[in-house]
Amino acid sequence: MHDIRAIRENPDAFDAALARRGDAALSSRILELDGARRAKIQAAEAAAAEANRAAGQIGRMMANEEFEQADHLKSVASSKKKEVAALQAEAKELDAQLTDMLARIPNSPAEDVPEGADETDNVEVKRWGDVPAFNFKPREHFELDSVAASMDFETAAKTSGARFVMLKRGVARIHRALAQFMLDTHVDTNGLTEVNTPVLVRDEAMYGTDKLPKFGEDSYKTEEGMWLVPTSEVPLTYTVAGEVLEAGDLPRRMTAHTLCFRSEAGSAGRDTSGMLRQHQFEKVEMVSVTLPEESDAEQKRMLACAEGLLEALGVPYRTVILCTGDMGFGARRTYDIEAWLPGQDAYREISSVSTTGDFQARRMNARFKPEGGGKPQFVHTLNGSGLAVGRCLIAVLENGQQADGTVVLPAVLAPYLGGKTTLGLDGTLV
Repeated sequence: MHDIRAIRENPDAFDAALARRGDAALSSRILELDGARRAKIQAAEAAAAEANRAAGQIGRMMANEEFEQADHLKSVASSKKKEVAALQAEAKELDAQLTDMLARIPNSPAEDVPEGADETDNVEVKRWGDVPAFNFKPREHFELDSVAASMDFETAAKTSGARFVMLKRGVARIHRALAQFMLDTHVDTNGLTEVNTPVLVRDEAMYGTDKLPKFGEDSYKTEEGMWLVPTSEVPLTYTVAGEVLEAGDLPRRMTAHTLCFRSEAGSAGRDTSGMLRQHQFEKVEMVSVTLPEESDAEQKRMLACAEGLLEALGVPYRTVILCTGDMGFGARRTYDIEAWLPGQDAYREISSVSTTGDFQARRMNARFKPEGGGKPQFVHTLNGSGLAVGRCLIAVLENGQQADGTVVLPAVLAPYLGGKTTLGLDGTLV
């Protein structure tokens, strides 16, 4: 959420930031609401002061037997109390309108974020690995002979509908191994703290991590009012909600492996084949809570953690910085890592690493005490996929495919697969 004081002090800069995202100027409407709200508050305070003055004089009037004047002051005090209540109610309604408006405005992009309209304007900043050269036409993951029998879309559709899959035999074990490999690397090598989080969260957690109110349709809500997490960014980041942390305890670095649920609203017709875009999937998430001056460096560290996983798996990738028109609602800056998928002859997103600055922290009231003393300040929060497990499975299967339909697996996974290194034609590991 944006700082209303910053908008008051420099509305032109606020509008300019929105313009970079392609949004209309909003400062005049925001300041109009803010001015009306503040006027009501000031009027309520003035009326309360008058009520107090009148009430303070009633006792003296009664003691002096000035009953007529006392009755008049009682009437004034009562009238002013009613006026205060009405003004406070009006101020509360205006405050709710202002808060709702601010909650629906995207974060301001960092100065180094390239301007652009959509993904075609993203800028490549890194490329790693050689794209494999096959002496046959590479197939998509679901077309591979060793995979087809173990990636069951029909039974999943019978059970749950479209955009679900049941994994079996060796494919299921590779999927599980990938998640375990990611977690172990983040904990043992990257120094993150593993957290096993709930996958049901309350409105406050979704709001605090900028998923509500604007994107409720993208997530699933139970009849009891709980939300299925779109990513464990939500419960991990919300752990610091309402807290005042010690500066010396930051950064706080966390990771979690969870099921994730997304309605994929607006994605009809996109990636309908295979398991690239599912309603239910698994992801290993990274979340960092940092001091403001450390957040840019922390984003680069998190990006290197995600890239390192793909390098260990031998999956070619490229990293792009998203332009203003393609960046997510809460992001101040986002890097996407795109893995090479031979079956599509294209790079496809497998991780997003974003810094939100203090955007989420303001919504959650998450702060820290400066080491030198002074007023608590808002922390900075960052999140990143490390990695999307299903998409990583696709990349491993497609890059390791052989002409006979088998798949040679990354050596780094062997310890998690009982020493097996190949997915055989019957879907078992050998």
